[in-house]
Amino acid sequence: MSELNNTEKLPLLVVAGPTASGKTGLGVELARRYNGEVISADSMQIYKSMDVGTAKATPEEMQGIPHHLLNFLEPTEQFSVADYVEKASALIKDIILRGKLPIVVGGTGLYISSLVDNLTFSPMAQSPQLREELKQKAAREGNEAVWEELRSIDPEAAEKLHANNLGRVIRAIEVYRLTGVTMTETVKNSHKEPSPYRLCMLALTAEDRQFLYDRIDLRVDIMMQQGILEEAQKLHDMPLSSTARQAIGYKEFDGFLEGWATLEECVEKLKMETRRYAKRQLTWFRRDERYHWLEVDKHPSAALLADAASQWIKEDLNL
Repeated sequence: MSELNNTEKLPLLVVAGPTASGKTGLGVELARRYNGEVISADSMQIYKSMDVGTAKATPEEMQGIPHHLLNFLEPTEQFSVADYVEKASALIKDIILRGKLPIVVGGTGLYISSLVDNLTFSPMAQSPQLREELKQKAAREGNEAVWEELRSIDPEAAEKLHANNLGRVIRAIEVYRLTGVTMTETVKNSHKEPSPYRLCMLALTAEDRQFLYDRIDLRVDIMMQQGILEEAQKLHDMPLSSTARQAIGYKEFDGFLEGWATLEECVEKLKMETRRYAKRQLTWFRRDERYHWLEVDKHPSAALLADAASQWIKEDLNL
């Protein structure tokens, strides 16, 4: 894997799944076994000062395996899907040139699908005035009202976005209003070139959904011990980018920090929102038939998950 052949597809291993499913541990274990390096596919772990709430891997958890696209932006800075594809694509080539296997690990489905399907993003028209109008509408009528507007023009895009993902909802409306072409059609038209990758795509789930939800609740309790509230306080006082503002794990504490909710209420809200997010992640990944599914409640360790994944890695990547 030390030379790139223009006619040969590049090997790429993907480890996806919902929050708290064990992606980090599996990614590290597979990197140890297959001489790999990890490229994060998490839209919030890119930010500094957002360590506990995004469950960023610690140095101990990384076990000496290089991890890329973590901790390199301030929470005030914007970052797009196009930015991710550009950076991750360059890293994949660099890792392969150094004789190692690139392993994309994360839960942001849009980042992963855009990368593996080689989406190309041409510059699209922008209107700060229109974006501000839609933000004001959301402030007056709620995020659902803006989401309903998107659903009326582009139901397929609306189905993939939660109403609280206001930045992307507004962007999809903006694209349509300025160009007359929906975001769904824009994305379809982006598939100009075939994917350059030979893929093995793994996704984590649990046969018993409650098993996953219990892990989420436990993770939140551990985050409280690790200082998530202090992180939330720091971020609460910062002018966050529209991307960073969507992070689950911080805005749920606004009520406590502003004095209109108890800490216990906010912790329960965080657990509920994280469970809902995990459900949306699973729905996204299940749409892609290329994934091989691994059940974490049947393989209760990273080593056992890696053992189960080895047959697909051998078949798909000949490793």
